Amino acid sequence: MALLTTRPKTGPNGSESRRSVGDTVAEVRGHHRSFGSTHVLRGADLTVRRGEFVALLGRSGSGKSTLLRSLAGLDPSPKGEVSVTGRTSVAFQEPRLLPWRTVERNVELALLNTVRDASRSEKVRGALAEVSLTEKTDVWPGSLSGGQAQRVSLARALVSEPDLLLLDEPFSALDALTRIEMHALVTQLWERHQPAILLVTHDVDEAIALADRVLVLDQGRIAREWQVPLRRTSRSPEHHQIAQLRDEVLGALGVTPTNAHHQETGAA
Repeated sequence: MALLTTRPKTGPNGSESRRSVGDTVAEVRGHHRSFGSTHVLRGADLTVRRGEFVALLGRSGSGKSTLLRSLAGLDPSPKGEVSVTGRTSVAFQEPRLLPWRTVERNVELALLNTVRDASRSEKVRGALAEVSLTEKTDVWPGSLSGGQAQRVSLARALVSEPDLLLLDEPFSALDALTRIEMHALVTQLWERHQPAILLVTHDVDEAIALADRVLVLDQGRIAREWQVPLRRTSRSPEHHQIAQLRDEVLGALGVTPTNAHHQETGAA
């Protein structure tokens, strides 16, 4: 399910401050993570600024999802290595909807720490309206398509107005047409709410189409980083800048670009 972690931030007078686009919302410094004798992260460094969209790529087993889980607070981190300011929520590859709760009640899970009143119900229904699922409010998750279930997951992740939204390959199980629709929806929601987003993906084209920055994780560290040129509406795969960036990212992933059209690099 979408996870909500609340880390309230305060201003000089002690009151809760809201977003200031460009400030740091998440910072990872020298982060190490091991599972038994296997070292997954080896001093990883990462900064995510408020309001920016970052895509994280890496070969299978590179530690992408491990880094995301550290930022979400799902895995223990040594003091000082991982810092997140504000509210954080997560949407995973599997929507993780509870089958015994209606769509509305699944989205409401992200607001369990708030008073159950008319305003909470209004927020939930508003979130479902944003993902075009108003008519599914009272249905059971088992009756939803894969794309609809992922829309519910997104509504649940965003209903709390997070400062940092972590997306762990949320589109990889969807068919091609539904993925295109979900890309457009995520972009619309990001532009409307302006959370910082860290998207873990194995799809180079998806990363370039959606993100402001593209990162490659290799040997436990961020090995390469690119700013994505052009407005999102101008990022045609045929554009020379986009084609060049794609080749560079694929090369950093160890894939020969000439043989790699739409090739996936594997999931962590």
